[in-house]
Amino acid sequence: MDEASRRELARRALDGYLSGPGAPAVATAHALAKVHDATAVVLVEGISDQIAVETAAAGRGRDLGAERVVVVPIGGAHATGRVLAGLGPLGAGVSLAGLYDRREEEIVRRGLVSAGAGSPRTRADLERLGFHVCVDDLEDELIRAVGVAEVEALLDAQGDLSSLRSLQGQPAWRGREPEAQLRRFLGSGSRRKLRYARLLVEAAVGRDTLPRPLDALLATV
Repeated sequence: MDEASRRELARRALDGYLSGPGAPAVATAHALAKVHDATAVVLVEGISDQIAVETAAAGRGRDLGAERVVVVPIGGAHATGRVLAGLGPLGAGVSLAGLYDRREEEIVRRGLVSAGAGSPRTRADLERLGFHVCVDDLEDELIRAVGVAEVEALLDAQGDLSSLRSLQGQPAWRGREPEAQLRRFLGSGSRRKLRYARLLVEAAVGRDTLPRPLDALLATV
């Protein structure tokens, strides 16, 4: 596949979403501007998580925009308390939910407590508040949901399989588990991470293997 074709595939995968150095701050601001009219507010760490949630909802026949469910990429779990404090008390009937990585669980818990959004002590408490954990992160969840062979087929269709093979041949990654290699590959480069957030969720929806945290989050809102 030539470079022009690859760029066109990437453009289509990112259609409607921001990318680039300033994208996280702009995406957060755009989402926060919609919160005043929301029926539900979903906090996620970054734009790739926002893409995943919104793509999963669309795959289930839902239009979160029409439902006034606002997915807010907050720029990392450490911002949970600050963002919630900035939002202030949510209106009556407005639900709060979120998606986070396992390694950030304590940070999210403390953020919720500091903002007065609850007093969770355990993962089960967090789930009751609408916050669902990815083990270890969303990329890991999606790789397991779709399967190594299917992910590699998707990379091939996008013209990225040769780049994966190059990574797999590097001394640091040679012989490692395919899941770990794929996770590293998908996380290397912000645009790649954003592109495959949409493509892998679409594949998971098509296989009816949507990862549990995404499924549970959609049920929450």
